[in-house]
Amino acid sequence: MKENTTLGLEKSLIYIRNLENCPPSYLNDPWRKDFFEIVWLKNEYPLHATKEGEELGNWIYLIPPYRVHQLNKAGKNGVLLSFKRDFLGEEDKEFYLDIFKIFNIQGEFSFLPLQLENARELEKIYVLMEEEYLLQQNNFSILKAMLKVFLLKLIRIKEHVFTSQDLNQKRVYEFMLLLEDNYLQERNADFYAAALNLSSKRLNQVLKEKLNKTSVQLIHDRIILEAKRKIIHSEYSLKQIAYDLNFTDRPYFSRFFRKQTGQSPEEFQKHARNHIASKFNTLV
Repeated sequence: MKENTTLGLEKSLIYIRNLENCPPSYLNDPWRKDFFEIVWLKNEYPLHATKEGEELGNWIYLIPPYRVHQLNKAGKNGVLLSFKRDFLGEEDKEFYLDIFKIFNIQGEFSFLPLQLENARELEKIYVLMEEEYLLQQNNFSILKAMLKVFLLKLIRIKEHVFTSQDLNQKRVYEFMLLLEDNYLQERNADFYAAALNLSSKRLNQVLKEKLNKTSVQLIHDRIILEAKRKIIHSEYSLKQIAYDLNFTDRPYFSRFFRKQTGQSPEEFQKHARNHIASKFNTLV
């Protein structure tokens, strides 16, 4: 199998590039929204605002399909690894669920600081994968196997980041997994607290300590994120989006959206489209 990236992403399943050589044709391709993206910065500062005094290092961003967040990578050293859901297949349901979790656990994108040892492990796999990808007659099965190994390494790294700290960090991780599976149906904090064998008060204390938000705020954030994705990346009407998100009617959805974001859905849609059109060297 040879990936013909010159024809655009519609006919591609995987796309690998150094960030410095990532062309506008990729950044502006309408089919890019269907790809999972791994942005790996090497010996760089992180792209998003973090704690003061952050040092140069290895940083990985995991950006799910239909995301709305923008990460400006102009002039950065690193690599881009993008792949469609279809490239992995779904024969291994547990593995695919793990992939979904690591890309979505924090909403718009997931962020991983890499220890040097982890970066070295991933680099070995990436080099082999890139070499195969660049072959004139590359092999689909080999690329798929290498990508799976790369992703399994990321899963292990991320699980360690989330669960090796303290009990409350583990509770946050479990809450976010529950939220991802249930936010469309369950919007009451009591449901999540009961599932975690906590009182609603204790759950909110944990979330405030670790994320500075209550369970209800995080539920609302997740709903808004999905609304933004649908507004930007689908052709659905606002009425249909409101229905898909389990709102009783469009006016209720519009009031909810404005309360959470300070904008109406229409204002957000216009602003987002103008912003995307003006950014030629960003990861959108």
